[in-house]
Amino acid sequence: MKISKEEIEHIAVLARLSLPEEEKELFGSQLSSILDYMEKLNELDTKGIEPTSHVLTLSNVMRDDIPRPSIPKEDALMNAPDHTEKFFRVPKIIE
Repeated sequence: MKISKEEIEHIAVLARLSLPEEEKELFGSQLSSILDYMEKLNELDTKGIEPTSHVLTLSNVMRDDIPRPSIPKEDALMNAPDHTEKFFRVPKIIE
């Protein structure tokens, strides 16, 4: 499927791209080859095949949430530039 120069310019405007003439020709040929390939895929018989949202089956890879002892407060506050007995002290950002 051949894409016209006007269509390339319209796509460039939609994508907010300013393309020189040589890139318009290059992108036109690349987009044409992509659309030709998509036409080949349309020739496949897909009757009886369920639509999918992803090629691979997805599953979350998360570990179990098991409570564990945390770092002691003193160790956590040791390298803080400014802290109280229990908390980090940070600069005020709300006026």
